[in-house]
Amino acid sequence: MSAYSRKGRGWKYDFTLAGQRYTSKCYKTKGEARQAEARKREELQNPQPESQAPEKTQTDMAFLELVNKRLDFVQTYNSKRHYQDYCYYARRWTKRWKGLTCGQITRDMIEAFILVRKRQISPQSVNCEIRYLRATFNWGKKRGLVKTNPLDGIEFLPVHKKEKYVPPLEDIVKVISMADCEVQDYLWTIVETMGRVGEINRLTWDDVDFDRRTVTLYTRKKRGGHLTPRRVPMTRRLHAILDRRHAQRDQDKPWVFWHTYRQRSTGKTVSGPYRDRKSIMRALCGKAEVKYFCFHALRHAGASIMDSHNVPMGAIQRILGHENRKTTEVYLHSIGQTEREAIETFERVREIHTQIHTQT
Repeated sequence: MSAYSRKGRGWKYDFTLAGQRYTSKCYKTKGEARQAEARKREELQNPQPESQAPEKTQTDMAFLELVNKRLDFVQTYNSKRHYQDYCYYARRWTKRWKGLTCGQITRDMIEAFILVRKRQISPQSVNCEIRYLRATFNWGKKRGLVKTNPLDGIEFLPVHKKEKYVPPLEDIVKVISMADCEVQDYLWTIVETMGRVGEINRLTWDDVDFDRRTVTLYTRKKRGGHLTPRRVPMTRRLHAILDRRHAQRDQDKPWVFWHTYRQRSTGKTVSGPYRDRKSIMRALCGKAEVKYFCFHALRHAGASIMDSHNVPMGAIQRILGHENRKTTEVYLHSIGQTEREAIETFERVREIHTQIHTQT
């Protein structure tokens, strides 16, 4: 038997027979799930003659079941943050369409939903929700669970793209100087590696190689959700920070940055790596009296500094951990020498023609 429990939902069976997978709805008890599995196996192994078999009716997967299967997949193969985002969107979808099958959800219904969301949130956020919902149906199509995707042909909303604010280096230094020693180490590590916050949070001492002077950062922001490593050379400042922290470390804790907190589910005090520290930057920027910027802006700032000093694009791409060169280009906010020379050429030609025109 292969019955298992889904927290807060009940018991299900899940087994494979002759290369075909069979799952069930949720039952209240494990015994009910086992009995249902036994009946299903009996039905499959001893099919009734065609004359005695009940008339088959075409069925369609419930939308709620598709969403739950997709959430299970995301929880297994993607990052915790990605799973949390999916749960946030899925609650809204299921509240709206939980009583429908996937085939009953039409393009008109999706478009009506998009119009409602457009009045509530920004176009960028609506587009993100469209992307997640489209991925859910495509995932179902790929596995033969649904036949069509009602989001096929639906376009993203037009957005007002603004230039991302990248703080000047002096503001970054000013903000870090307002923090206590622990947070200063944390922020300088982000600055010196240009790592994502999640990468720094999961950084362990096994990822720090003092002999080679490198730090290995891991990210799930890759195709397939694989936890993928990349090595970043240590700067002198980063080496000094990590060397000091390593000498003072608690040897029972594998993480470079960790804290003690009260676990909501159990009420117990536990230790673990940092998770989300968004409030820190808003408080520090206010204290330093500079324009607010978030952790991610530190990556943009580092990339722009390297670009303005003619660091090759490929090197910047590898340090940031991007698979696509176009993604790296989004991070480059500096005006290079080529652009400056182009504008200076335009200005010279324009001034010549202006002088000729005024003289005649």
